[in-house]
Amino acid sequence: MEALNNCAPKCNCEREHEDVVQFLNNETDSLYTFRDRYFETHNIEEAIKKEEETEKILAEKLKIFKQHEHLVSDLSRAKYCFLKGKLLNVVPNYNKEAESLLSKSIKLDPKLVDAWNELGECYWKNDDLKKSINCFEGALKEKKNKISLRSLSMLVRQEPAKTREEKVKNIEKGLTYAKEAVQLDPQDGLSWTVLGNAYLSSFFGIQQNPKILKQCLSAYSQANCRGLNTKTAEFYKNCLEGNYDVVVAVETWLREDMVDGELIDINVFNLLRSDRNQEISGKTKGGGVLMSIDSKQLGPYGGGTYTSPNGTKVKLVESKLKHLKDGINEEIVVLGKVVCSVRNEDTVPFTFCMVDKDGTCVVVTIFNIADGKGVIIGDSVAIAEPFVTDVDFSYKNIDYKFRLIRVENPVILVVNGRKVSKDLQAEVQMSIFKKYD
Repeated sequence: MEALNNCAPKCNCEREHEDVVQFLNNETDSLYTFRDRYFETHNIEEAIKKEEETEKILAEKLKIFKQHEHLVSDLSRAKYCFLKGKLLNVVPNYNKEAESLLSKSIKLDPKLVDAWNELGECYWKNDDLKKSINCFEGALKEKKNKISLRSLSMLVRQEPAKTREEKVKNIEKGLTYAKEAVQLDPQDGLSWTVLGNAYLSSFFGIQQNPKILKQCLSAYSQANCRGLNTKTAEFYKNCLEGNYDVVVAVETWLREDMVDGELIDINVFNLLRSDRNQEISGKTKGGGVLMSIDSKQLGPYGGGTYTSPNGTKVKLVESKLKHLKDGINEEIVVLGKVVCSVRNEDTVPFTFCMVDKDGTCVVVTIFNIADGKGVIIGDSVAIAEPFVTDVDFSYKNIDYKFRLIRVENPVILVVNGRKVSKDLQAEVQMSIFKKYD
């Protein structure tokens, strides 16, 4: 018996690990923790070093795996291949060796759900969506789990669709998968984030119903309450572009300066800076602009009433921007001049600032506007029954306070005295990020 023990594989390292597989699992988890929580221990200025530092630690972990490979039994070989494949899969780019190891792991143990999920991630990085979906579906056949469900939610929403019916079906499937993931573990913040993005896809791709936007924002709030880890680039982008209920959500949106090495959508800062600058310039340098604002530019909204195409008469009284109340302002019309627009690579929403006769500045966001359409500096714009949000918050020791008018449909606007035509209204479109809900 003593001779047999002397022949057993031994480890020369000084670290204790009776269970070598569990030891290697801990080593793998520590690398992922470093990657995923990098900005909890590093400054924004160090973001550019994140990938380099991750790869440096990866190289050290691979040496540890090599030193301990001879200790792995045949029974544990599948788990070892999975862990090493997962280790290599920590970087953002596709890794061929990771794919080979994960495939081998599944061949050795087809019931290893974690290996199915990790291989799905690997194929995803290689843009092989079909194989990726097959892997996550394979994992679900073995065991219903939140990782497979939320991954499928993202993937099916990215699948190319030849018809609108196919697109709608994919979006609905993605929403269903996301709901199931949350039901499995209501305390998982990442699942709530994926659900929020699924609702947003439904809003843009199926029906632009404000109720869906509220469900979207509610899901993001649930994620944040659970400590997530909702700080992904798409999370902020969706919040900023999908719903300007900033009074409730802005503290969440602006909590971090950088996410995964990317600055939070710069459009929000352009918007805030534009508003602050225009409020000053509108009162000191914009005398000519203010004097050019004339009630005649109300067009069909002038004269105290507006008659709709079907003959219905609506009372409309011109009001100053400073007299608007938070929420819907019924039987009110406001008039102003466009003094700046906020550059946005996307079309949702079209954002600009305008001033009224008193020099009061307001931010206006127009949704459902056709690509390439909008207003330009110098245009007069009249908005009937404006929906107002008063924004008041602090960021980086600077106080921001401004009014925001949300316009759901551009056809209600009067520009330069004329009601805008229907060609200003956009057809429903949806833009999906390649990865990482």
